[in-house]
Amino acid sequence: MFRLGGLTSRVFERSFFKRPFFQRPPSPVRQFTESNIQLLDSDIKFEEETHPGYKAEDTYSVNIGEVFQSRYQVIGKLGFGGYSTVWLCKDLTHHTYLTLKVFGRDSAEGKREKANYDRINAVKTSHAGAMLVRTALGNFQIDGAKGSHQVIVHRPLGIRLYDLRHRFTDNILPEKAVKLVLMHLLLALDYLHTEAGIVHTDIQEKNIMLGIEDESLLAEFEEGEKSNPSPRKVVGDRVIYASRELKTTDSYGRPVLCDFGQARFGSAHYCGDIQPYTYRAPEILLRTTWDEKVDIWNLAVLTWNIFQQEQLFYAKDSNKEDSSAHHIAEIIAVLGPPPRELLQTNDYATEFFDSEAIQGSWKGAAPIPSATLEQREEILEGEQQQLFLAFMRKMLQWRPEERSSARELLADQWLLSP
Repeated sequence: MFRLGGLTSRVFERSFFKRPFFQRPPSPVRQFTESNIQLLDSDIKFEEETHPGYKAEDTYSVNIGEVFQSRYQVIGKLGFGGYSTVWLCKDLTHHTYLTLKVFGRDSAEGKREKANYDRINAVKTSHAGAMLVRTALGNFQIDGAKGSHQVIVHRPLGIRLYDLRHRFTDNILPEKAVKLVLMHLLLALDYLHTEAGIVHTDIQEKNIMLGIEDESLLAEFEEGEKSNPSPRKVVGDRVIYASRELKTTDSYGRPVLCDFGQARFGSAHYCGDIQPYTYRAPEILLRTTWDEKVDIWNLAVLTWNIFQQEQLFYAKDSNKEDSSAHHIAEIIAVLGPPPRELLQTNDYATEFFDSEAIQGSWKGAAPIPSATLEQREEILEGEQQQLFLAFMRKMLQWRPEERSSARELLADQWLLSP
């Protein structure tokens, strides 16, 4: 065996061929066509512009083909939310597809989401639920015209639970599918509540996504953008693209709980408004302190909404405006009046109940619906119906401390029944 500078040839090979020179070179930057592009009327509100809180000056105008950090090339637009846009990109260094979530200028949601993902990534755990919570692969800042924008890097996921539900008859998930989704969500929540110390506060269909088992869908997405560019509108120096859907498939991965822009951590009790309006727990409506049990209430409302033929709560007045009075009236129809002590320790309760709050008399700010939870359930029959309603009532309680925990719900009889 020959020697080179005191090293054997074997040691030389082991050290030398691990150097970056012998790693696969970066992928070339993709080229996207500038022809056959459908331009939309610039006067019509489109995509993120339709969101009530949209401000052009706060939004970073991402362009397809743009490269961030000399590494992430934007392939196409996956979607948008109230505070961000989401893009499929190609990691030119590691030759993989990733997603970039680009937040608005100096977004509080972006800062909060980054902090929550940092906390999740710092938890060392073997909890099964950790795999059912979306994680961040990285993050960085980009400079816009009027400030900085938070960008979070994720592995791609597939369709939302909302999209899956709308593929079934009457937009209702089958019972077995509902149980599978709930088992995964409860595992995720048990991990968040007991190990990460995080309260999600925003559990809804758009924030639950299914994993991708066939990654060829991502390559097909890229080829689709190259051959048939997304429609777009141009306003000055800004381009707003149409979102492109991933190709439909019959095989998806596990449900994953996503979007931590509204999540909280660091305290045993919190205060302030949270949750989408119709998902709000009683303690939010009555403006008292809250804890992780708001997620359990949230999950109950989600369960009903994906499995029944109507929403559990509408929370609207006769003018179709959000109404806490109508929301509380609907809760009374389901649970009966709130406990006296809950009202007696809550000054805000006098907005809806008599001032003495001894009997908890409803002021009548909104009519109390006549139909009970039992009368409204129309999917199941017999024992399965009774078990399902019992499962719901473990989560729907006025007092947060009387709601079951995520771990307790995982042992529920209806959830485990065939």
